[in-house]
Amino acid sequence: MYVEALVGRDTVDTIPPATMDAFRDHGEVTPDALERDMEGARKLLADLEQQGISLKQITDELVADGVRQFADSFDKLLGAVARRRRSLLGGDRPGLEISRARRT
Repeated sequence: MYVEALVGRDTVDTIPPATMDAFRDHGEVTPDALERDMEGARKLLADLEQQGISLKQITDELVADGVRQFADSFDKLLGAVARRRRSLLGGDRPGLEISRARRT
């Protein structure tokens, strides 16, 4: 249901494949649905802010969590590549060591 409201010009929405399949099956595309009732959206955000719910705080937390999850997955991928490389090269041969450089 939420996918229909997120249709907008120059937007990207990442959704699970099953959700996309359901949308293809019975969703409706309304051009620029995202831009409808902007005044209502602004009022809703102001009301939420008055109740102590900050869109900025929520967004910041989601971004930080997403970056952390990406970094964790990337580390696992690099570990799997390194293990596979070692196995293909015959085990304990010297190889490329991947480490995180500390940035200042």
